[in-house]
Amino acid sequence: MGHALIVEDDEDSGRMLATLVKREGHSVATAMTLGAARRYLAMQQPDLLLLDLHLPDGNGLDLFEDRGLLSDTEVVLMTGQASLETSIRALRLGAADYLVKPVNPQHLKGLLSRLIRPSKLRAELAEVTEHWRETGRFGPLIGASAAMQSIYRQIARVAETAVSVFIHGESGTGKELVAKAVHDLSRRREQPFLAVNCGAISPHLIESEIFGHERGSFTGAERQHQGFFERAHGGTLFLDEVTEMPLNLQVKLLRVLENGTFMRVGSTQLQQTDVRIIAATNRDAADAVMRGALREDLLYRLNVFPISLPPLRERDGDVPLLARSFLDDLQRQEQSTKRFTPEAMERLKAYPWPGNVRELRNAVQRAWVMATGPEIDDEWLPKPAGAGAPTPARRPGAEPQLSEAPVGGHRELSIRVGTPLAEVERQIILATFEFCGQHKERTAALLGISMKTLYNRLKEYRL
Repeated sequence: MGHALIVEDDEDSGRMLATLVKREGHSVATAMTLGAARRYLAMQQPDLLLLDLHLPDGNGLDLFEDRGLLSDTEVVLMTGQASLETSIRALRLGAADYLVKPVNPQHLKGLLSRLIRPSKLRAELAEVTEHWRETGRFGPLIGASAAMQSIYRQIARVAETAVSVFIHGESGTGKELVAKAVHDLSRRREQPFLAVNCGAISPHLIESEIFGHERGSFTGAERQHQGFFERAHGGTLFLDEVTEMPLNLQVKLLRVLENGTFMRVGSTQLQQTDVRIIAATNRDAADAVMRGALREDLLYRLNVFPISLPPLRERDGDVPLLARSFLDDLQRQEQSTKRFTPEAMERLKAYPWPGNVRELRNAVQRAWVMATGPEIDDEWLPKPAGAGAPTPARRPGAEPQLSEAPVGGHRELSIRVGTPLAEVERQIILATFEFCGQHKERTAALLGISMKTLYNRLKEYRL
């Protein structure tokens, strides 16, 4: 139970809002001008301030000029149109959220359910920061480099707001982990966090997956299906590789961002949703706009708070920290202890890691599997470019033999020249899967691919 102050010059609107707030178990007071609001704030600091932008004696944002008045109050702006400029200015001034007038009762109810004083958020952030200094972990993220410290500061700043976040970074840099860290530090932390890879879903199914569908809306739709927006209501929806989303779907996403409404496939009824959007891409968003792959107006909506993740090669000193963390995870899973030799650690630090953190994790898993004793040497770790003896050229017409020699035996797989690459990949994956006794983690480690890729391939092969 908290206390709210409503600053609204329309008496009927103020009364309606007060009724809604009281219905949720909170006490409430109202003011119709900036002057009245200042006098009230000087006497009592509320937990929540619902602030109209346009008032008889000035702009509601003028209250932010006196930082002491709002030092421990969650401020939510009320505006007739949620423009991009309003969002950016509200973020800079310290507003936590904004409501579009006329205020939707469900949105207000959700906001009240997430009511947390800024002082509590600051205390939790201080605890996370202290944990990072001791362990090198900031929530799900790992790293102590200057580049990552900058990322942590950005996450801490944007997490307590409700604005859209757009994460840019190469594949494997941890964009989903950044999105999860923002969610975990936000007021929505108790609500769902759902992630969807827009490039991994068939263009024919992605609209149904994101917005849901009605029974009978298309062949095979035997029941009503709730999409990601409905399942993530009140929480955060992470849209990875958003530049891969079909253009017709981008229009519908833009509508959700503007007014919080959408329709299921096969329905004419508007659905309301209260979801924070965090998007990500491993491509140049401006180039995607130039190529016509991303709508320019959608980019402006998503890119309110951009975060650019550095590649692993630019994170000086983070490779050993990450490698040891992945090793610790394996030791807990396998109930066995292994350690890197000095030569192995030097090899890890020397490699450029074009696949970033994901490639490093896969390399550590593979080296773990291949190590026969308590020490992990550099034999099975990737070599920097130019290292080692050159591979002799094959004679024209020769059939290559692909072989692996894991612990406990040797197996060869012959591939006929001219075999389609997809079939080569299928044979290698299935043969390795059987050789590892259908142990998925060992299979992924030996092949140097992620668990997600292995699952997708086995599903494709109907295993």
